[in-house]
Amino acid sequence: MNNFDANVWIDNWWAVVLRGIAAVTFGLVALMAPDLTLLAFMVAFGTYAFADGVLALVTAVRKRDPAQPWWLLVLEGVAGIGAGVVTFLWPLATAVALLYVIAAWALVGGVFEVVTAIRLRRALRGEWLLALSGIASIALGVVLVLFPGPGALGLMLWVGVYAQVTGMLLIVLGMRLRAWGRSHVLANSLGVMLGPPEPAHGTSRG
Repeated sequence: MNNFDANVWIDNWWAVVLRGIAAVTFGLVALMAPDLTLLAFMVAFGTYAFADGVLALVTAVRKRDPAQPWWLLVLEGVAGIGAGVVTFLWPLATAVALLYVIAAWALVGGVFEVVTAIRLRRALRGEWLLALSGIASIALGVVLVLFPGPGALGLMLWVGVYAQVTGMLLIVLGMRLRAWGRSHVLANSLGVMLGPPEPAHGTSRG
């Protein structure tokens, strides 16, 4: 694998941080307002999913290259935007219907994040944070599908905890990407200033 995938994430570290902040904010709303109506929760989730999808698309499009595999981020972004649009267009959906929308969104996004982390593992330190975020998404989707009974309050609590966990992981990942990018810029600058390394002593010149 080349470094294109890693460079996409490094150059767009701010978008990763914003995705994390959006998730943490949404999680706080879900956890700190247990008396939130289902309609208000749907609006909050739709806004979060749509914003997360847009940021994922921005990350991909800003570094797009037809010769490189940037489609994973595009698909993740489309999934988020799609979930947000469906939620806005279906405001009177029941808790069970909303549950399956969230479950599908979490499963799709989680799979894409895990696959992306696997692609990044040889080029970028910290990819395990993205993998954990993906695993958390998949776990949420599986739990919601297997245990759809707790109702609206249970749904809010499950999704709130998930959003808090993944949001913090993405924020940490974004800051690590920022530091990683700066260290590479510094290393490249020093390489230009210092020139090529001297040949080791004892190396044959003949």
